[in-house]
Amino acid sequence: MNHTGNTILITGGGSGIGRALAEASHAAGNQIIIAGRRQAVLDETVAANPGIKSVVLDIADAEDIRKVAARLTADFPALNVVIHNAGIMQPEDIQSGNLDSAEATIATNLLGPIRLTAALLPQLLAQPNAAIMTVSSGLAFVPMALTPTYSATKAAIHSYTESLRHQLRGTAVEVFELVPPYVQTELMGAQQANDPHAMPLQEFIDETMSLLGQLPHGGEVLVERVKPLRLAEATGKYEFMFGQINRE
Repeated sequence: MNHTGNTILITGGGSGIGRALAEASHAAGNQIIIAGRRQAVLDETVAANPGIKSVVLDIADAEDIRKVAARLTADFPALNVVIHNAGIMQPEDIQSGNLDSAEATIATNLLGPIRLTAALLPQLLAQPNAAIMTVSSGLAFVPMALTPTYSATKAAIHSYTESLRHQLRGTAVEVFELVPPYVQTELMGAQQANDPHAMPLQEFIDETMSLLGQLPHGGEVLVERVKPLRLAEATGKYEFMFGQINRE
């Protein structure tokens, strides 16, 4: 994948990792379109970064995905990269029997990327160079019991990405998987954004952008901080890492 001159759609691009990726990619010379549910957040990001475009998208709504994808391909015929960054993470008490959070998490984190990939794939396959980047998590490999459905959806995204990469071999569409560690964002609220144990957001983005420059043909994007989780089972440290994450 070329690292400049692309037209890139980033879901969840108005805040956190999505916004930081959008700004870094914009600065590298790419046309960026950010998508998200909250118009005010999108407007704030666009105002701070002249040239970035935005579109309101409810990634949990199948019909909205179809409509917005059709509009995007018409308005941006050079669209050749999609980054599936939008996601939600909520604590759940499984014993409560309440499934609202679980179902919303699955719709956003798993069905959303699958549906959007399907909607945009004809556009991407028509480009001479294209890429899809999913965003999983270190928790895809060692789950956090407090957020069981989030962890499960990220494990599913990892599996889906592996299959997608295999099915698209031989095409011009490269498939990347970004695997963040615990990063200072507001995914789980202000406490996470200020947690000294979390990786500083800008540090994560700088390392990620450097790694993307070293992975010209797709693959996993692994900053050093996430490798203990990603490799926990292979290194025989799964039980230890699970205990570290799930300490009472």
